[in-house]
Amino acid sequence: MSVFGLSFGVVAAEQGLSVVEASALSLLVFAGGSQFAAVGLAGNPVAGVVAGLLLNTRLAAFGVLAAPFLGGTGWRRFAGSHLVVDETVALALEHEDREEARATFFFTGILLFVCWNVVTVVGAAVGDVLGDPTTIGLDGAFPAVFVALLAPRLVRADARRAAAGGAAIALALTPLVPAGIPVLAASAAVLLAGRRGGES
Repeated sequence: MSVFGLSFGVVAAEQGLSVVEASALSLLVFAGGSQFAAVGLAGNPVAGVVAGLLLNTRLAAFGVLAAPFLGGTGWRRFAGSHLVVDETVALALEHEDREEARATFFFTGILLFVCWNVVTVVGAAVGDVLGDPTTIGLDGAFPAVFVALLAPRLVRADARRAAAGGAAIALALTPLVPAGIPVLAASAAVLLAGRRGGES
């Protein structure tokens, strides 16, 4: 998590974001994939937002799983919803007791939130000093995020079809259309794969 957050800060600085802007993304979004999409597609903000939303659709399911141990209404539930990420929900679900699950969720979430934001600021602050991220390999952080999110979902045939179709669409469109459009168009492969799966 620390290396990932540091990478985000450095890449954000390389894309021209100030320390304040990079920090605001981490404070308000707190979702690595969406944040990398936002800075990686900085030339096309609409594409960055849509890609980020598509990446984090899984959090809707996590929200449903987390709802029972978030508490009732008010500030706790509001704050808890901001901490719904893969790690917090996965660790909380390891506990059958609701109070233990709640304590684990908030402890993990607050710890991750603080660490993520601190290393983002550090990365953004030293980004100008480090210079081009390619010299230390941080340019690979953005595609690595997508591969890491995609890989566990390739166990099913329809998921592999969608991934292969999306890659083919993105590769075909990259030389022809503005940055960001190939990523959005590639999502059409999910619909095509789903339809084919439904017909079989």
